Formats: sequence, structure tokens, C-alpha cells
Amino acid sequence: MDFSSPVVTDFIKRSLQEDVGSGDHSSLASIAAGKQGKARLIYKEDGIAAGIELAVQIFKTVDKTLKIELFKKDGDVVYYGEIGLLVSGSVHSILVSERLVLNCMQRLSGIATITNKVVKKIEGTNTKILDTRKTTPGLRMFEKWAVTIGGGYNHRFGLYDMIMLKDNHVDYAGGITKAVENTLKYLVENNLKLSIEVETRNMEEVKAALAQPSVDRIMFDNFTPELMKEAVQLVNHKMETEASGGITIENVKSYAETGVDFISIGALTHSVKSLDISLKEF
Repeated sequence: MDFSSPVVTDFIKRSLQEDVGSGDHSSLASIAAGKQGKARLIYKEDGIAAGIELAVQIFKTVDKTLKIELFKKDGDVVYYGEIGLLVSGSVHSILVSERLVLNCMQRLSGIATITNKVVKKIEGTNTKILDTRKTTPGLRMFEKWAVTIGGGYNHRFGLYDMIMLKDNHVDYAGGITKAVENTLKYLVENNLKLSIEVETRNMEEVKAALAQPSVDRIMFDNFTPELMKEAVQLVNHKMETEASGGITIENVKSYAETGVDFISIGALTHSVKSLDISLKEF
């Protein structure tokens, strides 16, 4: 990720303005100006570290004179009590940075941690774990980055970089065949080259999607592992295959063993538990 990009810079500035407003009056009121100090970022539970590079950018945006010593890097396995980084300099600057750093690192580390657990569950298969668009508004870039840190892969980033014909598209268009035909016409008229994925709900729809050679990937939505195995065999590598819907860390291995190429899991980002991390003076 390019942390010098305007998108990242804008996110940090907007987030700081949201939190700081007219000033960190608690710190300004209680701590003398110019006070110097140190703080350690401490992991309070085991997991996968994510957001460290972003934390550095936050600290440096608040105060370029802050000194940061890193003990962990993004993607490292971390254990309870370990130190991620040490920051030293203006106490006021450290306290202004604290909450944004923790909010970002806790959530991103939580995403990387659960992603890594899911990835480990399917070791020995050729299936890849994907994220979805079920992300926190304004944080998609960072949350998808955390998924890759945990060993997963990114699905489409937004509505613009891939055609995904889901159930509503299919129903409104009048079926899979019509939806795909309309899509091909639109792509030609607008001089666009986008991959096409079609969501299917039963074997009849799988057959309809399979009959469209322009389709790049077929998604099996809420299939049982048994039915999915049958569907994967029917597709027989003519197109990429993806499983989605009702897949958890407990049952993900049974889906991967069907031979499906990808498994997308919205819960990696939409209902993740943040990792417990604190920033403490010492």
C-alpha cells in the first residue's frame, strides 16, 4: 500500500480532525507544554499484527519530530504482552495520535487475525480465501489490505472494477442469459474490458451460466458442500468457481475440499472482533 497517496493522507487528516476538533483540551489542560515522554504499544492478546505502517504515518502526520522504534512489522505473529513499537517525543503529540492509532491497528489486526485463522483451516487445498465489499465505509482500502496481511486475497474493490451479476441483477434483467447478453452489449458500447462473474442459486442457474462462454467465474451462493462438489465437477475448470454464503471458520474446510477455486467470506470484515492493543506511558 502506498502510504504517501492522497487517499491515505486525506483519511488520516479527516480522522484526526474528527477526533481532535478545536484541540485535545484534556492534555492541554493537565500536561505542561513541551513535556517529553515515551509510550509502548502493547498487544493484549495473540494474533496477527496489521496497521503498523499506517500507525507510523499517523504519528508522523501529527508530529514529524516523534521518534518511532518498531519491534514488529505487519504480518508478524504477536503474542500477549509483546511490544509492537515504541514512540517518543512530545507527550501532547503522542496523546493526540493515540486513539486513531489504536482504532486502526485494533480493527486491522482483528481482520488479519481471523483471515489467517481461516486460511490455516484450508491448508492443503488449492482454494483461496477472498474478502467482499462488506467493509466499513471509508476504510475499505485498509480493511482489504489487512485481509492480504492475513494471507487472504482481495475480491473486486468496488462496483467499477468487475461485473458481478448477483441475484437481484439476474431477477431484474429476466434471467442469467438476458443479464449476460445485456452486459456484453454494455461493455462493447462503453469500450470496457471487465471480468464477468455470475451468482447462481441452484444447479439450473449453474447450467445457464455455464452456457455463456463470456462468463469468467461462477459463484455458488448458499450451496451445501455436497451440492457444491457436484457443481464444481459440472463446471470442470471451464470457468473459475467461487463459494459464498453461510461459510464459517468451522465449515470452511469442507467447502475448500470440493475443489472450488475461491471462497469469499464477508465476515472477515463486516463482523470482525478487534484485537486488544493498548498504548501505555513508561
